[in-house]
Amino acid sequence: MALQRVLSLYIAFCVAFTSWPEGFTSSSAAASDVQLLLQNIKPSLQGSTENLLLSSWNTSVPLCQWRGLKWVFTNGTSLLCSDLSSPQWTSLSLYRNPSLHLVSLQLPSANLSGTLPRELGELSTLQSLYLGVNALHGTIPLELGYSSSLSDIELSSNILSGTLPTSIWNLCEKLVSLKIHGNALSGSLPNPALPDATCKSLQFLDFGKNMFSGDFPVFITRFNGLKELDLGDNNFSGPVPDTLAALKLEKLNLSHNNFSGVLPNFGESKFGVDVFEGNNPTLCGHPLGPCSGNSGLSPGAIAGIVIGLMTALVVVASLLIGYFQGKKRKHGDEEEDEFEEAEDEEAGCGEGKLILFQGGEHLTLEDVLNATGQVMEKTSYGTIYKAKLADGGTIALRLLREGSCKDGSTCLTVIRQLGRVRHENLIPLRAFYQGKRGEKLLIYDYLPNRNLHELLHESRVGKPVLNWARRHKIALGIARGLAHLHGLETPITHGNVRSKTVLVDEFFVARLTEFGLDKIMIPAVADEIVSVAKAEGYKAPELQRMKKCNSRTDVYAFGILLLEILLGKKPGKNGRNGDNVDLPALVKVAVLEETTMEVFDVELLKGIRNPMEEGLVQALRLAMGCCAPVATVRPSMDEVVRQLEENRPRNRSALYSPAETRSGSGTPF
Repeated sequence: MALQRVLSLYIAFCVAFTSWPEGFTSSSAAASDVQLLLQNIKPSLQGSTENLLLSSWNTSVPLCQWRGLKWVFTNGTSLLCSDLSSPQWTSLSLYRNPSLHLVSLQLPSANLSGTLPRELGELSTLQSLYLGVNALHGTIPLELGYSSSLSDIELSSNILSGTLPTSIWNLCEKLVSLKIHGNALSGSLPNPALPDATCKSLQFLDFGKNMFSGDFPVFITRFNGLKELDLGDNNFSGPVPDTLAALKLEKLNLSHNNFSGVLPNFGESKFGVDVFEGNNPTLCGHPLGPCSGNSGLSPGAIAGIVIGLMTALVVVASLLIGYFQGKKRKHGDEEEDEFEEAEDEEAGCGEGKLILFQGGEHLTLEDVLNATGQVMEKTSYGTIYKAKLADGGTIALRLLREGSCKDGSTCLTVIRQLGRVRHENLIPLRAFYQGKRGEKLLIYDYLPNRNLHELLHESRVGKPVLNWARRHKIALGIARGLAHLHGLETPITHGNVRSKTVLVDEFFVARLTEFGLDKIMIPAVADEIVSVAKAEGYKAPELQRMKKCNSRTDVYAFGILLLEILLGKKPGKNGRNGDNVDLPALVKVAVLEETTMEVFDVELLKGIRNPMEEGLVQALRLAMGCCAPVATVRPSMDEVVRQLEENRPRNRSALYSPAETRSGSGTPF
C-alpha cells in the first residue's frame, strides 16, 4: 500500500503544471517556489516559444538539475546533484521540503523573450536575480519591490520600458547591487519613501544607457556605501550636487546627459574627462575647463528665475481654479462626483492618482507605493498583500489583475460608492490608487484576523472553541453587514459571500470583505467569481441562466454559509472523502429520516440541553429558507436579521449588549 501511495503521489506531481496536488501548499517553501516557477515565472520569461534552458524546469527532471536555479537548505547546505541515486534527491519529499529554499535565479544570455513576471516578488527567499543580456520586454513590475530578501538585481541589456517603480526602494536596506543598464526605461527616478533612506548596503548602482530624465537624483548622495554609480547616456539635466563628492566612489559615469553648472570638487585626479563628456557646454570645473568669471547671471540662474516665476503663476492659477470649483461643489453631491471622476480620468501623468476615503486621509501616494508588502492571498482577479508603511502602520493592498476592471469612469463610479460604505460588520475601503500604466490598488485596513473558513475547518493547537453563542454572533454579524449593503440608497450586492470572505476577530465580530467587487469587473472576470462560488457550493440555481448577482443570490449564499456554520462541513458537491457535500440535500435527508439532530456539528452542541429553546432548530429552518430554489421565496436579509435576533442563545444574550467593547469588557466567552 505504501508503494502504491508513493506512485500515486508521483503521478499527481508529474501533472502539476496543469493541476497542482493538494499537498503542495504555500506552507511548504519548496512546494510554493516550484509552483510559482512552473505556473507563472517560466511561461512569462520564455514568452510564446519554448526555451531550451527553461525546458529543464520540469517535474520529470531532478530539482537539482533545473537550469539557472540555486537551492539551499536552512542549515546553509546547497542542493547538489552529487548523488542522484540517493533517496533524498529522488524522493518527492524534496519538492515539498520546508527547509529547502530558492536563493538565486541566474539566466544571463539565455535567449529569454518574455516579460518579467510579478510573481518574482513572491519568492520569499530569493536573494539574487540575474536576467541580463536577454530580450525581456514590458515594464518592471512593482511587485518586485515587495520581495523580502532580494539583494542583487541584474536586468541590464534587455528592452524593458516604462518607469522604474517606486517600490524598488522597498529593497533599500538589503540591496547590494541594482543594474538595469541598456534598456528603454524613462521618466524621472523615484525617491525612496523614507526621506533619509541611506540604502546602507548598496554598493553598485547602474542606470546607464536608458532614457531617464529630470534633475540629478539627489537622494543617491545619501547612499554612503556606494562604490560605483553609472547615470551615463540618459537625459538628466540641471546641476550636479556638491554632496556627490562626499561619496567614496571608485567609479562614476555622468557622460552624455544634459548636466550644467559647476562640477563638485572630486579632487585633482579622481575622475577623468570621459566621466563628464557629452553634457551641456555650460558644465564646467575640474577636470573640464574652468568656469567663466562673468559676475552676471548665468544662463542657468536666469532659467531658474524664469521657471520660478512660471511656477508661481501656475500656483496662483491653480488656487483660483480650486476656489471656483469649490463653489460649484456646493450645488450637490451628484455634480461633485461627476467633477471628481472627470478629474481622476485626466490624472494620467506622474505617479498616478490616489483617491482617499473616510479613515484614509492620513495616507499619501508615497506611503502606498513604497509600502513593503508580502503576499497574503491570490485570487482569480488579483493579489492581496499585507503592506507595512514607513511609519510602522500596516494596510492591506488588493492589486487587481491587469485587464480585470471595466473602463475608468464606470470603475470609478462603483469605487466611490464602495468608499462611502461604513458598517461595523464590513471592512471599509480607505483609498483607491490608479497608476498611469493602468494598475489599480484597493486599500483597506489590515486586520490580523482569521477568516471563518479557517476557524470552522482547520485543526490546530490553540484554536478557539466555536460554541453556539459564538457561531450565532458571527452569523448575525454577517447578516447585518449584508442587510446594510442591500438597504443602501443605491443597494450593493456582495456577489461573493463565502466563509473565506468573512474575517472574525478575537471577540468573534464578523466583518465581510470583497463586497461589490464584481461590479467593477469586466464580464469575463465577474463570471470567474461566480464560477468560484459554484465550485465551493455557494452559487444560487438561477445563476445558471443569469450571470449577474443580486440581493436574492446573496441570500442564497448566506443560507449555505449559515448551514456551514451549523453543520461544520464544507459546502460543495465535488469534495473528497465526504468532507464537501451538498449541505441543503444533507439536511433534507436528515429531516426525512428524522435524524435532524445528527446533522449539527458536535462542537456546536456542547452545553446545549434544548436545541429548540436555544434557537438551533430555528436557525436551521432559516438557512433552508434562504436556500430555497425559487428566488422569490427566500427571505430578505432584513428578515434574516430579525429572525436571528429573535432566536439568540438564551444564556449568552449579554454578548450582544451595547456594553460589550473591543477591549474585552462585557461577558467573556
